[in-house]
Parts: sequence; C-alpha cells; structure tokens
Amino acid sequence: MQVAQSILESIKEDAEIQEARIGIFWTGVWSKRCGIALTLWPGPEHEPAVREAGGLKGKPALELAKLWTSPLMTERSLAIAAMNSLIDPEEDSLQELDAGDFLLHQGAGKKIALVGHFPFVPELRKVAEKLWVLELNPRPEDLPASAAPEIIPQSDIVAITGSALINGTIDQLLGLVSPHSLVVVMGPSAPLSRVWFDYGVHVVSSSMVLDPPRVLDCLSQGGNLHQIVPCGIRKVSLLKK
Repeated sequence: MQVAQSILESIKEDAEIQEARIGIFWTGVWSKRCGIALTLWPGPEHEPAVREAGGLKGKPALELAKLWTSPLMTERSLAIAAMNSLIDPEEDSLQELDAGDFLLHQGAGKKIALVGHFPFVPELRKVAEKLWVLELNPRPEDLPASAAPEIIPQSDIVAITGSALINGTIDQLLGLVSPHSLVVVMGPSAPLSRVWFDYGVHVVSSSMVLDPPRVLDCLSQGGNLHQIVPCGIRKVSLLKK
C-alpha cells in the first residue's frame, strides 16, 4: 500500500491520543485534532478486534497510525483515523465542496466508475452517460469489485471511497485508472493530504471534525454518517491545482 505509507511518512508532528472510539459504522481518534474512518470489522468472535483495547489513551497517535498494515481490520480503521487526527491542512487550501455535488456537475454525459455505493447514486445515474458502481457487497444494479480491471480503464471519471485505504485495495484501483480520467477519492476516511496528488488523484473530498466530544459520543453510540454530521462535521475538499 504505497499511498498509505506515503501519507504516514508525510506526517511530521505527533500528538498524544486523548480518545479512541469504535462505533458500529465509524471509528474516531482524537489527538492533534479528531479524525474518523469507516469501521471494518475483524473475523471470528474469539479473536481480539483491537489487541491493546483499553490501553490506547495516552499513546502516540503516530504509533497507532502505523497499524495500517495490521491483519485486524478494526486496527486498520483505528490507524487511518489516527492518520486523519494528525493531518491539519491549511484553511486556505480547503474548499467547501461536497463530492456528490461535484460528481453530479462534472459527470454529466460522462462514463463514471464509482467504487463504493453512495447515497447519491440514483441522481448520478440520471446525468451520467454510464454509471458503474463497484462493490464488495453488490446491491441490485451494482457490479462486483472484481469487475474493476474491466470497468475502471474505460471510465472518464473514477471516484473511489476512502475506505479502500483501509481494506488495502487503493493502490490496485489507482493503478487501473486511465491517464485521461478525472480521479476523486472521497468519504471521511480519506486523509486530507496532498500526497494523493502524487498518485494521480485530482480531488480529495473528506471532512473535518469541528466538535470532537459530540461526534465521538454519537459514533460510539452507533451513529451513522447522517447522524454524526450534524454533531459537528464539516465537509471539505482538496483540489489539485
């Protein structure tokens, strides 16, 4: 996973973990700031989900971020949330741009490959020439993730969920993209790092947590994205110049 390692190496300032929470849908780590990432669950129940559960507070967040290679998916979620907690982009580099709105505008009449099923799929189908939705767990009209080598190279726009950084598929997916495609990485899991631009990404659409205590309380009580956003999340994007 070259992208994850490159983002990790770009982080120059560490901070102590104040809180680490794992909810059904989202995982949060609060250090320098608060970062969140999609919760991916481990395997058998008898195996630990987090090997140092109960002992994360007070540890260096950078140490937790290094678990992006962990065999435990829940630890990988914590690792990406920890990365996000240490990245503090300059305010003047951010734009108030929602990924769904951006794709609806840029995707009119285009062939779009969407890796991950997002709520705006029905609206995007109406404007796109062709929309392929690739999913590990396909819904009706979705394609299996295994179709990516066939679909992604022929797409004008490729939009990839930030959770691909957690499950280890991001480098393979970016490697399939045509040089002429517009590439978007989106979702709260995606670190707001310019490192993405070195890997052919043009837009990183993610979020910043404005009220860490409220957001962490909500996600640890089972809150989904629609529930945690009103608690204090700002949707922002980085665009390649």
